Amino acid sequence: MKVILTEKIAALGGVGEVVEVAKGYARNFLIPQGKALEATPGNLAMMEQTKSKRIQALGQALEEAQALAASLEGMSVIISQRVAEAERLYGSVTAAMIAEALEVKGFEVDKKQLELAEPIKKLGIYEIPVRLAPEVKAQITVEVVPEGA
Repeated sequence: MKVILTEKIAALGGVGEVVEVAKGYARNFLIPQGKALEATPGNLAMMEQTKSKRIQALGQALEEAQALAASLEGMSVIISQRVAEAERLYGSVTAAMIAEALEVKGFEVDKKQLELAEPIKKLGIYEIPVRLAPEVKAQITVEVVPEGA
């Protein structure tokens, strides 16, 4: 059965692509979940009309991400934490804490956009990449200092 994908599915393809799938997969999963439409002439025409709008919206989102990346690049955030012996932290600094510190400075960044491999558990200065769009990244500096310093 031929279907038109309405969202990117890793195993099948991207938005707007017409793919051949098993009838059961299409009728029981893709179409009810809103991930695909049956490839009828009417649906194909509708997808063509919305394609230009979608491309324009993606271009605008990319421009916004690039503007945010330019303003975020080189941004420095200081986070103070309680410290145990040997400069180890009680707890850790997480992506959510960094996103919150950026929000205080006026930048709306989701914690999922911060590419923090693991929580920070020691004092120091860390370079954290921020993925704002699939092809747009910015680098911020996070300085973890002892509380009260």
